[in-house]
Amino acid sequence: MIGRVLSCASIALLLGTGGAAATGKSVRVGVINDQSSLYADMGGPGSLIAAQLAVEDSGLLGKGWKVEVVVADHANKADIASTITRTWFDTQGVDVVADVTNSAAALAVSQIVRDKNKVMLASGPAVSDLTGPACTPNTVHWTHDTWAFANGIGKAVVETGGKTWYFLTSDFAFGHALERDTEKMVLASGGKVIGKVRHPNNTSDFSSFLLQAQASQADVIGLANSGGDTVNSIKQAAEFGLAGSKQRLAGLLIYVTDVHAIGLQLAQGLALVSPFYWDKDEGTRQFSERFAKLHRGAKPSMVQAGVYASVLHYLKAVEAVGGAEDGAKVVAKMKEMPTDDPLFGKGYVRADGRKMHPMHLFIVKKPSESRYPWDYYEYKATTSAEVAAGRRRLPARGEEPVTF
Repeated sequence: MIGRVLSCASIALLLGTGGAAATGKSVRVGVINDQSSLYADMGGPGSLIAAQLAVEDSGLLGKGWKVEVVVADHANKADIASTITRTWFDTQGVDVVADVTNSAAALAVSQIVRDKNKVMLASGPAVSDLTGPACTPNTVHWTHDTWAFANGIGKAVVETGGKTWYFLTSDFAFGHALERDTEKMVLASGGKVIGKVRHPNNTSDFSSFLLQAQASQADVIGLANSGGDTVNSIKQAAEFGLAGSKQRLAGLLIYVTDVHAIGLQLAQGLALVSPFYWDKDEGTRQFSERFAKLHRGAKPSMVQAGVYASVLHYLKAVEAVGGAEDGAKVVAKMKEMPTDDPLFGKGYVRADGRKMHPMHLFIVKKPSESRYPWDYYEYKATTSAEVAAGRRRLPARGEEPVTF
């Protein structure tokens, strides 16, 4: 039976050892993310539930393995994330960290993971540097990255008339990377960037930033932010009359939990890309029903789906190599073994650690088109994994990734 989150402190949740005799083999999974602030809806407690479901579905409990999940709130601060991670590794026997929402936190944690020869399953962070300058043999970047979003939304918007862009960007590693990657794609597609403004992470008042964007008269206002910042900026853009105006909003990273918070009345018509949607097929629907029963009826975001799938594949690799002690060895096995799960389907982990799966283009439905709770997306197209993620060779340390 799955335990529930009792607080946002680091809590060990023993999932059990099943009915088989103990073999002495154990794994400890640490879910670290934002449990209570702007990224809590798309990751947060739901990522813990996803990790627990992965442990149940791995089959290890019935084979005598002891598997535990611990959780911690890093408060979106890289130094706190680093301290928690070191403590987990040094004194609490954690073998792998999962989710790691917040790109600045993930970049800091990834180097600790490498130094300690553990594993990071990055589902929440989107910064593409995790498979570029910050690439390590101990990290798997599972769900999405800024390159995939730039390649999906940036190119599509320019090709449909959005020639001039103004960026409203979250001022930390993720926002910078999303702006950078999207700008490259806009320019390569024949568009032009005429301005940009950066806002602090976790902003409640976007009025001054939106007024600058509005005054630019750019065709497109690109929102290089996510979570609560995206929700607030879209809601406030509507108050300034930007919804339905000649200027278009482009949410470069939109989660289903964002659409739920914004509401279809304001979100309708938004284009977005995602590798996962809860209502895509029977496999995603069955998982999402299990998840929703444990998470106040909320359907899983792509981040939470990525936590489930990455932890599941990790546990398969741990079983295959006989233990979790050597993190680099486990990640090498994850790259060797094809991936296959009900949420992302068949795929593989590229040499640089990027999980390869298709990205899908969706349009947010009108309120009149939604037939049941969380029925928010209309499917439009699919981009292959290779096109969505770009073809890159493994870069040397400190070297920019090469796309060709």
